[in-house]
Amino acid sequence: MRGPLQRIRALPLRSRLALLVATAVAVAVAAAAASCWFVTRAQLEHQLDTTLRSTTADERYLSSLYAYCLGTGQQLPRTDSGLTVQLIDAQGTVCIDPDTPALPVTRSDLAVVNREQPTTLHTATDADGVRMRVFTKSAEVKRGLGQPPLEIAFSVARPLSEVDKPLTTLAWVLLLVSGIGVIGAGAAGLWVARSGLRPVDELTEAVEHVARTEDLTVRIPVEGEDEIARLSRSFNSMTASLATSRDRQAQLIADAGHELRTPLTSLRTNVELLARSDETGRAIPPDDRKALMTSVKAQMTELASLIGDLQELARPDATDPGPLQVVALHDITRTALDRARLRGPELTITAELAPWYVRAEPAALQRAVVNVLDNAVKFSPPGGTVEVNLHRGELTVRDHGPGIPADELPHVFERFWRSPSARQLPGSGLGLSIVARTVQQAGGEIDLRPAPGGGTEAAIRLPGAPQPPPDPPQG
Repeated sequence: MRGPLQRIRALPLRSRLALLVATAVAVAVAAAAASCWFVTRAQLEHQLDTTLRSTTADERYLSSLYAYCLGTGQQLPRTDSGLTVQLIDAQGTVCIDPDTPALPVTRSDLAVVNREQPTTLHTATDADGVRMRVFTKSAEVKRGLGQPPLEIAFSVARPLSEVDKPLTTLAWVLLLVSGIGVIGAGAAGLWVARSGLRPVDELTEAVEHVARTEDLTVRIPVEGEDEIARLSRSFNSMTASLATSRDRQAQLIADAGHELRTPLTSLRTNVELLARSDETGRAIPPDDRKALMTSVKAQMTELASLIGDLQELARPDATDPGPLQVVALHDITRTALDRARLRGPELTITAELAPWYVRAEPAALQRAVVNVLDNAVKFSPPGGTVEVNLHRGELTVRDHGPGIPADELPHVFERFWRSPSARQLPGSGLGLSIVARTVQQAGGEIDLRPAPGGGTEAAIRLPGAPQPPPDPPQG
């Protein structure tokens, strides 16, 4: 069995909001109605008590009543309608009009008779069962000539129905008004909830549409600056980011397929020629066979490099590149220079490297420096010079090749982009893209610009220091 709280939580959000509003209004209305009822009752009771205190039975009526009770045949004058008057002597004997129900005598009434207190005010029930509000006060009744006045008390009472009936009517009126108010508040709360949650319904429909159709072009209209508008903007930003990511993924797959097709086609052609030679028994001339094998090796090397670059790019940009370490950029550059000299033995590579320590992933940083040097070697003319400098955290690599046209510079860091003049050279078009990402993850910047006198200059700037940071204290 589910408790009330679980059943409420199972309701739709708009129903819960309407129920919450109705409950809050009901509590407020009930508090206001109860306060009004109690204040009115206190005022009516106070007014009744004030009326009783201000009511005084005249001496003539009291004497006539006393004489009537003694059996003298005295006629009683008429009294105020609804007002009950009775006499009480020291023994507690009651003298009252026989047509009027008697009131019980209390201790406080006797205390007034005995002059222990001047007055008393209390509630009592008469002989007919009617609840009365009773005010008792001391008095004196004249007797015959030469006799001292008789000390007695008289009680004046009015029925509490004079208070109860207006209170009952007021209670029904307050109950009716409260009920109408609660019902109206519930309806208003439901309307407000529906109006306020309409953007949430639109967001829900948009999310369901995206989940059903995978259409990431859906956008929600944004109105205002409230939380719902903020949620709508966040959803629009999310779908835009997802659409961009999916487009990039599709573009990456298409570009990778295009780049893989060329070496695979060439490799397949060469392998088919070698296989056909073995099947037909017609030997390929040694020089041609050697050229075919060299081409196969080159295509396999290009495929391996392309697959490695694709694996590197497969990591999302937001993924942690790995533990950052303090590495010596000058040592990494020297290692990369040794590899570059092996790839371009006919080139002259000069280097001036000042010490510089940075925080980066060593393997990724070394790959980035190698890629920059490989580009310089690739585009340098035979017998050319490559100049490498590291000064205060800026590593520059300058070649004397054909350079990059100004209109192509904005595209050099895009994936698979290759200059038209470099399409016949080996490479995948991913090297500089990997370099840019590695440098950015290390908190640095990279820039390619035309070099004075021709060629291209690549500049990598990384934050660091000329001295390694001190080791943390042990223990």
